[in-house]
Amino acid sequence: MNKEGTGKEIKGPVCDDVCHEHKEDFSLKRESIVLGVGSLLFFAALIFKFPPKVELILYIVGYILIGREIVYTAVSNIFSGKIFDENFLLTIATFGAFAIGKYPEAVAVMLFFKIGELLQNMAVDRSRRSISSLLAIRADYANLKVDGETKKVNPHYVSPGDIILIKPGERVPLDGVIIEGTSMVDTSSLTGESVPKKMKVGDEILSGMINKTGLLIVKVTKRFSESTVSKILELIENASSKKAPTEKFITKFAKYYTPTVVMGAIALATVPVFLYNIPSLTHYFAHQETFSEWIYKALIFLVISCPCALVISIPLGFFAGIGASARRGVLVKGSNYLEALNNLKTILWDKTGTLTKGVFKVTDTVTKNGFTEEEVISFAKMAEIHSNHPIAKSILEVPIGGVPDEREVEGYEEISGFGVRAKVKGVEVLVGNDKLLHRESIEHDTCNVEGTVVHVVIDKRYAGYLIISDEVKEDAKLAIKKLRELGIGRHFMVTGDSSAIAQRVAEELELDGYFAELLPLEKVKKVEEFIKSKENPKDLLAFVGDGINDAPVLMLSDIGIAMGAMGSDAAIEAADIVLMSDEPIRLPEGVLIAKKTRRIVMENIVFAMGVKGLFLIIGAMGIATMWEAVFADVGVALIAILNATRILKVRPIMRSKTQN
Repeated sequence: MNKEGTGKEIKGPVCDDVCHEHKEDFSLKRESIVLGVGSLLFFAALIFKFPPKVELILYIVGYILIGREIVYTAVSNIFSGKIFDENFLLTIATFGAFAIGKYPEAVAVMLFFKIGELLQNMAVDRSRRSISSLLAIRADYANLKVDGETKKVNPHYVSPGDIILIKPGERVPLDGVIIEGTSMVDTSSLTGESVPKKMKVGDEILSGMINKTGLLIVKVTKRFSESTVSKILELIENASSKKAPTEKFITKFAKYYTPTVVMGAIALATVPVFLYNIPSLTHYFAHQETFSEWIYKALIFLVISCPCALVISIPLGFFAGIGASARRGVLVKGSNYLEALNNLKTILWDKTGTLTKGVFKVTDTVTKNGFTEEEVISFAKMAEIHSNHPIAKSILEVPIGGVPDEREVEGYEEISGFGVRAKVKGVEVLVGNDKLLHRESIEHDTCNVEGTVVHVVIDKRYAGYLIISDEVKEDAKLAIKKLRELGIGRHFMVTGDSSAIAQRVAEELELDGYFAELLPLEKVKKVEEFIKSKENPKDLLAFVGDGINDAPVLMLSDIGIAMGAMGSDAAIEAADIVLMSDEPIRLPEGVLIAKKTRRIVMENIVFAMGVKGLFLIIGAMGIATMWEAVFADVGVALIAILNATRILKVRPIMRSKTQN
């Protein structure tokens, strides 16, 4: 379908996903039918009286229908070198049961295991669908304006600069800027915030949001592959590839555990018989049990030993934790980072856009050396016309000084950590902090001005400065308080802003300290100092930021946390965790979910190993039968899996304030 397509048929990933779901549903129905037929044959042979040969045939056919996939997998794994798994254990146990004439037990093992597996799949599918519904934030189409007409097209075929219409009730397909219209927009799929937000001309609107009331005309700024919704989907899809230490432990545990129990079963089947045949030891046995009876006990031992509960429920627990976090607007890029939040002890906070709103406003202008207010602001606007920094935007919004003409700016250079240099109408203009003045050897007497100050230099002469104000976010203080209650006791601010501003914010938020007037490289050194000074290597450090200059420290820290709404693409890419709503309160909510995830995962480990240990003992003693062994194995797995799905229903106790 091309850009001017009719929109009647939309091909691509959306169709592929739907087709994949239909295939899964068909496969599930087919497997249920086969399992049902096999079960009927099994119960017919068990209940009704048939000749021995007919009964055996019914059991064998029922066994093949029910357990064919398990046996096939076990045989395939042997040839690929993966011998010791639950398929191998079940195959050996049931073949052995047939060999000693325990036909009903052999089929029952497969039947109840398959029923348990079916219920497990339903539980896993419930979690997957729950998270899939959360991630169903991708729009199927975009209303593209072409030559005065509106056509419905696949979002993949829309380019930056194109104009799209978003009608009431439609999901936003691509990132863009509103050029016409006003509406209430549902941002809950991205931020977790249930209250709609009012958006108007000039506001940035992100893919995945839902337009609620008015018609919006939007100029697209990013391709679909680079849009917010695509990045979110990619983060969640890739999250499962980064395993938590607990998951890695279970994988290693199963690797050694399975061959150990196989060896134990062989010993259980052979050693007692061997010992009984030693004359000097015969009197220690109350009675002689046959070789087939010890084999039966060994087979029970094998069935009980299946590690299904651990190898399924543990990854599912972390998967559910990632999904629960995403619902609250906290995107975790891997279960290892989710578990790492449990060991977080120190947080270094960026200031602008992280603890403060990053919405700046010029509140005062001070002129020097005969320059007028209009001259200072006009030249500052010209110099900042190409900058995307929040402070630059605040300068451009000042009503004084007119609208800057981009054609009059002949040269532009951004000096990281200092400010900008531009050539305007043949005159060199410097706009930046006090360090820039010293770096360029500009004479001035305004080093100790309080507040966020932007100095202006015109043709090597100091022209004056602008005072910029920024507000602390409403939920910042509450977030830090809750984080302290959750055991994260050390909070410091690391900023490039002035010491006076940093001190004011730090005191207002009751931080443990602050480090101000830092260049990007100095921020890196400061984080390195904190990491080296850790008394316990297990105590982790996080950095929370949003700017391009924060990317190096986000990657360097144990856990990098970026603000997703206002944050730069570089910061989001470098971070391990993304707060989609830019609200600090989301971080303690994410920590709460992480702690509950770990608690439930540990519950499953202790419960599964405890129950299995008990049944392995009573199975070896001959107290448990094959039937009880199957119920023990399947029951433990189901309880562990259902317990893991509780994470999806976690209700964070905190609610942040919403600004419309």
